[in-house]
Amino acid sequence: MRQAPTQIRELVERATGALGYELVGVEWVSHAKGRHLLRVYIDAEDGVNLTDCERVSHQVSGLLEVEDPVAGDYALEVSSPGLDRPLFEVAHFARFVGQTARVKLYAALDGRSNYKGAITAVEGDEVVLEVDGEPVRLPFGKIASARLVPSF
Repeated sequence: MRQAPTQIRELVERATGALGYELVGVEWVSHAKGRHLLRVYIDAEDGVNLTDCERVSHQVSGLLEVEDPVAGDYALEVSSPGLDRPLFEVAHFARFVGQTARVKLYAALDGRSNYKGAITAVEGDEVVLEVDGEPVRLPFGKIASARLVPSF
């Protein structure tokens, strides 16, 4: 996962928790020429709207300015997880057992690095997907990114 460093995630979690939001995840994306993006995904029981994202953005940017854990320039983006919710932790996969997910691995496993299938279980540090009718065990540490696939 492109998760932000632990220190940044902890600061963001402190800010979002104080406002009563669930922190879904924090991504740190590096771009060319030293530009960076800090993307924060939040959720709440009744969902989130633009006002919620603005509140969290204001709180997080103030805390990051004071604590200054980020070297260089970066843009802060606060968003809801959306219909194609990102899955950052093993617990996220467990929470969405039965749902379809698209998973990308850092490196190919048995000649394949992209998977799409129903999440059937989480066993230890492995995520089990049903892909083409067969169970596939994916070590969580090898997952680069994962998102739910919305069904309409």
